[in-house]
Amino acid sequence: MTVPLALSRETARPLTILYRGPLASCDYDCGYCPFAKRRDSREQLRADRAALERFAGWVEGAPERVSVLFTPWGEGLVRSWYRRVLAELSHLPNVERIAIQTNLSARPSWTEAADLRRLALWGTFHPDQVPYERFLARCRELRDRGVRFAVGVVGLPEHLDAARRLRGDLPADVYLWVNAAEGRTYTDAEAAAWTDIDPHFAFSRHPHASLGAACRTGDSVVSVDGDGTVRRCHFVPDVLGNLYDGSFRAALGRRPCPRPLCDCHIGYVHMDALPLYDVFAGGILERIPAAFGTGQAFDPAMPTPAAGPQIA
Repeated sequence: MTVPLALSRETARPLTILYRGPLASCDYDCGYCPFAKRRDSREQLRADRAALERFAGWVEGAPERVSVLFTPWGEGLVRSWYRRVLAELSHLPNVERIAIQTNLSARPSWTEAADLRRLALWGTFHPDQVPYERFLARCRELRDRGVRFAVGVVGLPEHLDAARRLRGDLPADVYLWVNAAEGRTYTDAEAAAWTDIDPHFAFSRHPHASLGAACRTGDSVVSVDGDGTVRRCHFVPDVLGNLYDGSFRAALGRRPCPRPLCDCHIGYVHMDALPLYDVFAGGILERIPAAFGTGQAFDPAMPTPAAGPQIA
């Protein structure tokens, strides 16, 4: 049973949603990408559009104050329905933040229709997929438009020079994150090179011990797929219920993590043992630290990974 809006909008706890519909097509073909790469058929694209529009309708009527990070398998912003839905949701009074992971290949003119106080972009730079100057120009245009965004790279050796160049060319208040490459072990010297670019690289360098650990996922943070199935996060398959019949609400609550390790930022950022809700205060969904995006330079006194458990 759904919760009546009139009874609970002012009292319901805020809810953060990671939404991932069936979209899997992308205009890039990165060899290191763990996501499925395929060309969606017209039927698949229609299904993705219908699922996204249904989800947007739920957000509009939700009793909770809602924040959403779209984490598509493919590239969403090259599809008109993602651009339209993000802009529309950004104007809803119960929406606190709307963000999406994107390669920034789509022209940003669509953001003119959005409320830029709520919209944010989590951009990724793929040096072997896009000319450097084109990507840098896109970043500059976003900043000129007043769009809140961060960009980042996968920490592969062949990306280091391009990442250094980008860090040097971007304004100091634009955060450039670095993801540790999947399965890669970094020497201290290698890690230091990436930390010069991303002061928070240490959080990504090693997987985090998570078995039995307290985490906000499944309580104030959930994952939702295209048919409304709700899970605690993208990495735990257990189903909490369905978004559209409201059955998930009864299952919300604190529970220990069942996975031995958590090695993805959208997962471990919600772990209680890590200080990342302080580090990224005000920018949890879009991966922007509190010291960035406001004209401030990085503060070396920010918390470090020593405050939380890690394993090599």
